[in-house]
Amino acid sequence: MTRRAFRVRRIYDPPAPEDGIRVLVDRVWPRGIRKEVAAIDEWAKDVAPSTELRKWYGHVPDKFAQFEARYRDELAAQTARTALDHLRTLAERDNVTLLTATRDVDHSQAAVLARLLREPR
Repeated sequence: MTRRAFRVRRIYDPPAPEDGIRVLVDRVWPRGIRKEVAAIDEWAKDVAPSTELRKWYGHVPDKFAQFEARYRDELAAQTARTALDHLRTLAERDNVTLLTATRDVDHSQAAVLARLLREPR
């Protein structure tokens, strides 16, 4: 089967045809957006960073490398691995767009997830 692209976008951006399957990867629902406007296909809370890690990181770019290492450790848990496998399966059908409310998507959990999902298994 062909593997499709994993993209990262903000949930506040309007949906685009090339998005494919839209998956929210934040643990909490983003402020100020209604579910019907978000146009998500799935909400993958099991791949979101823990509340403790998210609060520690605070989206401070200088902490990003350490955040990524800690987050990848969290993603090694069975629940997260199962959710990651599900995202890989979705990518066999269509492009998958990982959605986050974070302003700086390059320093977000969605960016870490996209890199991880693109890596050979």
